[in-house]
Amino acid sequence: MPRLKPAAAALLVLAVVASGCSRNRVAPVQLAPARMTAIGVNAYLWRAALDTVSFAPLLQADANSGVIITDWYANPQSPTERVKLTVTILDQELRADALRVAASRQVNQNGAWVSAPVSAATVQKLEDIILTRARDLRRTTVSG
Repeated sequence: MPRLKPAAAALLVLAVVASGCSRNRVAPVQLAPARMTAIGVNAYLWRAALDTVSFAPLLQADANSGVIITDWYANPQSPTERVKLTVTILDQELRADALRVAASRQVNQNGAWVSAPVSAATVQKLEDIILTRARDLRRTTVSG
């Protein structure tokens, strides 16, 4: 393998070093922690929402639109009641108002599934669980 002449080697080193200088040093090298996303929505909220509703079978999970829809789920401890969840992530920011959870509930009456009310506290609790999990994921990522 031929050796480079000292002048050619110096030019090569200069070219490599100079290419680093042309970089815009003001531009952020990484995303702000609250806005981590390679998808259409906040990645922490997305991961936390998937983790939280993982007990139920998924019908749809679209990271670009931020929509997660579960199929009906009946807790084995309460087989005459079932729930279906829709989680919507509305923003790329990790904020409480970037998350919406909707729940449907049915009870089995004489062999037929009948719609039943869902407590607002249940929906609020699910949102709180998702937000807490998202913040924990963010904290782990930032400090890790």
